[in-house]
Amino acid sequence: MKLNDKEILICDCEGTMPLDGEALAKGCGLQAADAPAVHRNLCRRELERFARGVASADQAGAGVVVACTQERVAFEEALADAEIEPARAPAFANIREHAGWSREAGKAGPKIAALLTEAALDRPDVSTVAMESSGVCLIYGAGQTAVDAARQLDGRLSVSLLFTDPEDVLPLGVMDLMVARGRIAGASGHLGAFEIAVDRFAPLDPASRGELAWGRPADQAASRCDVILDLTGAAPLFPAHEKRDGYLRADPADPVAVQKAILQATDLVGTFEKPRYVAFNADVCAHSRARITGCTRCLDVCPAAAIQPDGDSVAIDPYLCGGCGACNSVCPTEAASYAYPDDQTLLTRVRTLLKSFAQAGGARPTLLFYAQGRSFETIEASARFGRGLPASVLPVPVNEATQLNAELLISAIALGAHRAVVLVHPAKRQELDGLAQQTALAETLVASLGYESGLVEVLVEEDPDALEAALYDSPAAKRKLSAPEPAGFAPQAQKRTNLRMAAAHLHAQAPQPVDAAALPKGAAFGRVAVDVEGCTLCLACVGACPTGALSDNPERPQLSFTEDACVQCGLCKNTCPEKVITLEPRYNFLPEAAAPQLIKEEEPFECVSCGKPFAAKSTIEKMLERLGDKHWMFKGDAVQKLKMCEDCRIQAVFDAGGDEAFRMGERPKPRTTDDYLAARERGEEE
Repeated sequence: MKLNDKEILICDCEGTMPLDGEALAKGCGLQAADAPAVHRNLCRRELERFARGVASADQAGAGVVVACTQERVAFEEALADAEIEPARAPAFANIREHAGWSREAGKAGPKIAALLTEAALDRPDVSTVAMESSGVCLIYGAGQTAVDAARQLDGRLSVSLLFTDPEDVLPLGVMDLMVARGRIAGASGHLGAFEIAVDRFAPLDPASRGELAWGRPADQAASRCDVILDLTGAAPLFPAHEKRDGYLRADPADPVAVQKAILQATDLVGTFEKPRYVAFNADVCAHSRARITGCTRCLDVCPAAAIQPDGDSVAIDPYLCGGCGACNSVCPTEAASYAYPDDQTLLTRVRTLLKSFAQAGGARPTLLFYAQGRSFETIEASARFGRGLPASVLPVPVNEATQLNAELLISAIALGAHRAVVLVHPAKRQELDGLAQQTALAETLVASLGYESGLVEVLVEEDPDALEAALYDSPAAKRKLSAPEPAGFAPQAQKRTNLRMAAAHLHAQAPQPVDAAALPKGAAFGRVAVDVEGCTLCLACVGACPTGALSDNPERPQLSFTEDACVQCGLCKNTCPEKVITLEPRYNFLPEAAAPQLIKEEEPFECVSCGKPFAAKSTIEKMLERLGDKHWMFKGDAVQKLKMCEDCRIQAVFDAGGDEAFRMGERPKPRTTDDYLAARERGEEE
C-alpha cells in the first residue's frame, strides 16, 4: 500500500492487534487491490521482508513507512547488515500504543488509517548547531564521593576537582588531579564552553601530610571547562538545569544517580549537534524602540535564561535553548518561531489526521498533544496494562507540549477537532505559565462564541489511570460538545493568519456569535484607544509600532489603526508624549479588524513663509505653547521659526546674518570656591 509516494509496512505484533489490510486500504481512500500485507513478526522472523521492501521502494524512488516504533533500532541495523542505504530513510509510525493496544482496538480502524496517512507526510529538515568538547571536566562536590567520581573519570576525561568541603578526605598519594577548594559564585556557558567564577578559591598544598592543607584563598578566580559534574546536592548552578547541555547533576547520597551521571560524562567528548529549536527574526521583534521597553513575553517565560535583551530586540542563544518552545507560544509577532517543527508543519499534520480520520469513518475526534519521553511512558503504561487510548483520540507527539499556542489550538478546533487535550508530565509544572496563558486564551475565544467549555484542556498527569479517566470518564469526554463543521483552509506559515481564518470559521457557525470578545490583560490581541482631544498627531506612536498597526498618511495629518495587526506590546502607549493612549485587550471577529480605521485627522499647518503644509495644527500649537518665549532659541520674533517648514526654518536662520546661526544661549559664569563661601556667609541657598 502506498501513501504519499511511500510504501506502508504494517505488522499486527504477533496477533495482539486486530488489523485488516483491506479495511485499512479503504480507510486510506485506496482500492482493495492496494491493501497492504499484514505481517506477524516483521521485526524478527520477517525482517528480510522489511529489507527487501525498503530496497524495492528505493529502486522505485519511493520511501517507506514502518508501522512500528519500538523496534526502530532493529530495522535500522537490518538495513546496515544488508548494506542498504536508501535515498530516503524509513519513517516510523506507532499504531500499537496509539491505537491497536486498546479496549477499543476493534473500532480503531479510522484512527490507524489517519496515523498512517499522517506518517507518510514529508518532514522538513531542521538546522543544527555544533558543540565541541575536548573532555575537560570539572567535578564539584564534597568529601569522598567527589574523589571517587574523579578517580573513575580520570583517564577518560581531563578531570579537575573543586571541593566545597573536603570533610574527612585524606591527602592524595599521587597528585594526578588538579584539586582545589572554593565555592562557585557564577557559571555560564554550555557543553564545550563553560566559564565559572570561584570565590574563596584555594589550591591544594602538595605538602599536606596528616590532613589536606590549602593555599591562600582568593575570590573571583576564573576557569573554563567542557563538562561540569555537580555532586554538591545544593541548588543547581543554572536555571532549568536539566536543559543545559554538559551540566550533569546528581544527589551525592544516591549512588545509582552518581554512577549514572559519571557514565553520561564519559560520553561527552567530541562534536555534538543539537537542533536550532527557534528561528528568530529581529526585524519584527516588539521588545523595545528607542530605549523604551514594550513586549517582554518571551523573556518572562524562558526557563533556561536563553533569551536576553539586545537593543531594540532580544537575542536567543541557540546553545542554551532547551527547546521548550515557550517563546514561540507567547510571541505575538512571530519574531520567535518554533522550528522543531514549525507551526505550519505541525498544523498540517493535525489537519491530515483530522481529515483522514473523518474520511475513514471516524467521528468526534479528540486530539491528544504530548511530548515524547515521560508523557509517552504514561500512554504506553495505559496501552500495556489499562484501557489504552479511546478509538476517537488521535495522539499528536510534539517535541515539547509548551511549544503549543492559542493560534494552533483554535485552528485545530476549526479544522474538526471536537476537543484538544494537552498532556504534560508533572516534572514540567514549573514551565507551564506560557502554555496556561495560551490555552486560557483559546478557551476564552471559543467560549465567547457560545461553544461549550472544555474544548481545550491541559492535563498535568503521569498516572495512566488518571489519563484514562480524563479521556473516557470525565464530563468533557462524555458530553457531546458542540463543535463546528471542519474548515477547509490550508495551514499557513503565519500563525496569526491561521487564527484569523479559524476564528472567522468559528464565528460563522457560532451558537452565540459576538462582534468582539474581551480578553485578559497581557493578551496579544486588542485595540488601541486614543484620547482624540489630547492627541497632537505627533505620530511618535507610528514610529514606535513594530507591526504597522498604527499608520499615518504621508499626504495629510492622519492617524489610522489596524486592529488585526496590533499585538498589545505597549510601545505606542509608553512612547506617547501626551499620554493619551490606552490598550484594550480583546479579539475582534469582524472583517473590519483587518482594515485600517481612521482615528484622527486634522487640517495641515501651512508654513508662514512658503505656504507648504508640513505638520498638524495641534502639533505646532503645542510647540508654541511649550517653547514660545520660554526657550532662548524662540524668544521674540524668533518664535516664527516654529511656524516654518524645515527648509524655510534653516533659510531664516542664515538670512538673519552675523553669527546668529551659531549663537547659543548665554554661557553660565563659572563659580569659584570664593563665590560659594561668600554665598554661604550671606545665608543664600546653593
